[in-house]
Amino acid sequence: MELFGITGTEYIGYLASFMVLLSFTMKDVKKLRMVNMTGCILFIIYGFLMPTLRIGLPIIIANAAILAVNIYYLVSNKS
Repeated sequence: MELFGITGTEYIGYLASFMVLLSFTMKDVKKLRMVNMTGCILFIIYGFLMPTLRIGLPIIIANAAILAVNIYYLVSNKS
């Protein structure tokens, strides 16, 4: 599916980038982590949508690790 010459996969990547960028503008750490987690999840999906897992795996690994850190700090109330 393409809209304005941009594929659905690319839209997911752009949305993920926007969510991560948006998270850096937040002052409330809990809200920051939630928005950043949304970006990470979108990046993980984006990684799986890459043409091959070899291309997407670095994206998946990095964002899964960041997601785990965000979850850890949200659950442990250390934020």
